[in-house]
Amino acid sequence: MPEKETVEAARRDEAEGKSPSTQAGEFVHEEIEHIREGKHGARSTKQAIAIGLSKARRAGVKLPPPKKGTTSARTRRQAARDSAKGARRAKPSARRARASLKRLKRYGRTAASTRALAQQARRAARRRTAADRSASARKAALTRARRSAPRSSARRG
Repeated sequence: MPEKETVEAARRDEAEGKSPSTQAGEFVHEEIEHIREGKHGARSTKQAIAIGLSKARRAGVKLPPPKKGTTSARTRRQAARDSAKGARRAKPSARRARASLKRLKRYGRTAASTRALAQQARRAARRRTAADRSASARKAALTRARRSAPRSSARRG
């Protein structure tokens, strides 16, 4: 079960009109924190991110399943199932949740280290095309410019 603050932060993001992936980022961040705190471990950084995305979908974030060709059919099916559970707010089985946590406790904590996260980010960036990365950078620069610009001339005083 995600923490109340995480769900609230995701709802705030949604109200502000931010993208579903930004909303889901709150859950991924929570998962990384859990591993760092020692609540449980993860086999890899990818697994930690996947757990966060799954929690986001189950909490009602409208995050679509990955596109065909990017992941296995099983992953896409599971993502669709998570989204369906989020839509009807299904309560997780206590028995399964306990079993999952018990399994995760056996894994190490290095998956959430700064180094592991940086490696994962670089790996993900390498998979994207130069044009895609460039477009993202351009979009980020635009939002930065908008954010730093003064709100109104009256405020300049």
